[in-house]
Amino acid sequence: MLKGKSIDHHLRATWQAVAKMYNEQAEKFDSTMAMAFVILNIDYENGTPSTALGPLMGMEATSLSRILKSMEEKGAIYREKNPNDGRGVLIKLTDSGKEKREDAKIAVLKFNDIVRQNVTEEELSAFFKVTETINHLIAKDSIFSKKKAS
Repeated sequence: MLKGKSIDHHLRATWQAVAKMYNEQAEKFDSTMAMAFVILNIDYENGTPSTALGPLMGMEATSLSRILKSMEEKGAIYREKNPNDGRGVLIKLTDSGKEKREDAKIAVLKFNDIVRQNVTEEELSAFFKVTETINHLIAKDSIFSKKKAS
């Protein structure tokens, strides 16, 4: 199949370009795109249970653990016992983490603003519909059935 006709090629190439752009921006703030993504998903005031972060972002626990450890070492987050769950931990932003969250938020808003200036609402709506459909098909196992052939 030709690359230009392959849906997954366009998705992957675009996401790699977006990730590279965000990582280059994050590097200016001694961060990474993954760290910024985590920071944006932590509740600003109350923190977020560590067990909720992975599913919230679609990230595997092992990857998230490494990122959280690095963020803690850099002083962006801290862990606190969850008062609502004695076994659980809340991930909270430090003052530095809150500053990094604002930097990340500005970058995401700028990206969205520039794209919206260059794409019509109709095109953007179609893009969202297509990505929603792809996610739905994957969630329903409609692409590659996990059932074994008899």
